[in-house]
Amino acid sequence: MLDISPNSSPESVCSVSELNQRARRLLEEQWPRLWVAGEISNCVRAASGHLYFTLKDDQAQVRCAIWRNKAQLLGFRPENGQKVEARAQVTLYEARGEYQLNVDTLRLAGQGSLFERFLALKAKLESEGLFLPEQKRPLPGFPRRLALVTSPQAAALKDVLATLARRAPHVALTLFPTPVQGEGAAAQIALALAAASASDHDAILLCRGGGSMEDLWAFNEEIVARAIRASRLPVVSGVGHETDFTIADFAADLRAPTPTSAAEQLCPDAGALRRQLEALGQRLRTQQENRLRQWEQRLDSLAARLPSPARQLATRRDRLAELAARLPAVWRRQQQNWQAELERHAQGLRQLDPHAVLRRGYALVLDATGHAVRDASRLQPDAPLHMKLARGEADVRVVRALPQKAASAGR
Repeated sequence: MLDISPNSSPESVCSVSELNQRARRLLEEQWPRLWVAGEISNCVRAASGHLYFTLKDDQAQVRCAIWRNKAQLLGFRPENGQKVEARAQVTLYEARGEYQLNVDTLRLAGQGSLFERFLALKAKLESEGLFLPEQKRPLPGFPRRLALVTSPQAAALKDVLATLARRAPHVALTLFPTPVQGEGAAAQIALALAAASASDHDAILLCRGGGSMEDLWAFNEEIVARAIRASRLPVVSGVGHETDFTIADFAADLRAPTPTSAAEQLCPDAGALRRQLEALGQRLRTQQENRLRQWEQRLDSLAARLPSPARQLATRRDRLAELAARLPAVWRRQQQNWQAELERHAQGLRQLDPHAVLRRGYALVLDATGHAVRDASRLQPDAPLHMKLARGEADVRVVRALPQKAASAGR
């Protein structure tokens, strides 16, 4: 590694980056963090959240940077022309070789002790988790009853009432009066918040007009912050101007830059909602009309493909006439088939008729009991028999019986 210490040889050569790195180390080691007073100019808030500005006085200026995690914790919004005091680390931006201040925090000039108290309380409550996003209560989408915690004499109250009368005249308002400045104001604000929390309302609007840090100090007291977090109802804070930040803002469920803005964010504009509903209604009617026209076209298409009932009836009538014309011939064929089948059965019956056998020269021999004689071995001599012939009958007697075996032997 190249030696660039103060005691290194004059012939030693270093790079620009090595030089700037050494210079940065020397500045940071030799200069502890300190407070620097001046006026803000060229203030730029980058998309990354970092804040860049110049701190100047009548004779000199220095570039400053506040990183995003520090800028988010400021109690006000830095603007050009503000007299401030910056607690910073003297350093060097190596990439451009520029001497600058890395600022930890800012306070408005002349607010040293108050600002220190502000930062200390903010750090304490933040460490307890009072400001965590997951602790925030959801706001009502369409509130019907609002509790206003402020002074009856506050100009901010008139602005809030005018805004709500214009945007949401249907919302019922209840004032929970309290001093917002002076000795004991913080305790009175906390009591008013507790009373509003116990009432039948949808949300609480805590508001006060702008002023100096001293004027707004009641909203930087711990008792107010804890009353906000202990509330049963969500709390919207509209304290001071856009650049004013108080502990109450961090504790509230929503911080608005002004009292008027707080009223606007808490209550949707009834007129705008009405216009939106009308637009949606018109859009729905248009969609319904379009859908109806589509179904009408589909119905016309199906109707064009569907034969008329009269045409269907005529077709069925022609078919019926055709079948009626064919029926006699079909019936005759069926009758002939039945006649032929009947003749076949009759012929079979005739062949089974015993009289037909007799007509061929055979006789039916019955014994005295009327049973047909089939076996000569069962006949006794002189036994009476009855014979049925094809024409007529005769009674006979057995002269001699010749059983089959004997008969076969005789042959």
